[in-house]
Amino acid sequence: MKTAGKIALGLGAVLLVGGGYAYTQRFALMHMMMHNGMGGMMTHDEVNMPGLKGANATPEESAELAVMFNNFKTLTRSVTNLPNGIRTVTSSSSPEVMAALTSHVSGMIGRVETLDDPKIIIQSPTLDIFFQRGKGITSTIDITDEGIVVVQTSDDPEMVTALHTHAGEVSDMAARGMQAVHEMMAKRGG
Repeated sequence: MKTAGKIALGLGAVLLVGGGYAYTQRFALMHMMMHNGMGGMMTHDEVNMPGLKGANATPEESAELAVMFNNFKTLTRSVTNLPNGIRTVTSSSSPEVMAALTSHVSGMIGRVETLDDPKIIIQSPTLDIFFQRGKGITSTIDITDEGIVVVQTSDDPEMVTALHTHAGEVSDMAARGMQAVHEMMAKRGG
């Protein structure tokens, strides 16, 4: 096994620690996996997208994310911040991307309802509250001519703030793809 592979495995074990330290390590692991050091050239692995994998994510979930990130220019999204939550409408001009989007949204809402964190490497820490206290969110999903319409509400003010924040993060990713992710992670101290 190459030294970089051994280091990546070692860092992977650190991810189990939790909290801010785990987030920092998750960011470091993602960047080590995405970059190669050959000849001093650093390039992102936009083909394999290792940051979309997770300690508790299925290969299908990671593949859905890859479809959406590789085709983010086909996405359109609008968000309405409600006093007690959000209403989002997201669609794609591509049937393949729309299928991945629909599966991803319903799957992640299901995970939140069962408090089953996928622990995706690039996952925003904003999601932590959802996977800890997700039973405090009421969600509805409708597929309409507009796209996939999601309404999520909560009586918990902290949850409402997190819903507003995450909706903004997702909108930025839908507009700018992985560039938005890299910038969000850098702002958080990665």
